[in-house]
Amino acid sequence: MKVSFTGIGIISAIAASLCCITPVVAFIAGIGGLALTFSWIKPIRPYMIAITILALSFAWYQKIKVSKSIGCDCETNTRHSFWQTKTFLGIITVFVLIMLTFPYYARIFYPVTSKVIVVQSQNLVNQSFSVSGMTCSGCEEHVKHALYKLPGIISIDVFYKTGKVNVQYDKTKTSKKAIITAISSIGYKVKE
Repeated sequence: MKVSFTGIGIISAIAASLCCITPVVAFIAGIGGLALTFSWIKPIRPYMIAITILALSFAWYQKIKVSKSIGCDCETNTRHSFWQTKTFLGIITVFVLIMLTFPYYARIFYPVTSKVIVVQSQNLVNQSFSVSGMTCSGCEEHVKHALYKLPGIISIDVFYKTGKVNVQYDKTKTSKKAIITAISSIGYKVKE
């Protein structure tokens, strides 16, 4: 029974962070269009976190509670397998914490990108885009990384909470259409 609650905790922790893990995996693997695959999880993430905490709490309760003695003098020196030890449950608990907090540190998996671009003021364009499907700071970095690959991009501000992407670019080197294509190619939807 203890192992089943541990398994529930692991599965729900991974599921709770899948919306943020998928863009990072897509970036590392070089697969662009996976970003929106699990963005539907974002609204149910708090419930998945609650299930995870309850399952692991119950698993720890079962592991720590004092077992009642039966009242016989028989030897009960049974050795449990590693999968039933507090050590294994501790490892699982640390793994679950890493998974649950993934959205808060996902951005570290993206390289820091900065460029110095000289542009004439008449060619400078500030454009704002509404983008759906972003669920965490990892998504912000995913969008920035894709856009900084375009020539002429000067600065990018991405806000996943509001779904806004503000881009400052040189209109002689890139275009609104190229920016929309770049965002769409990594799996997010640009609302026009």
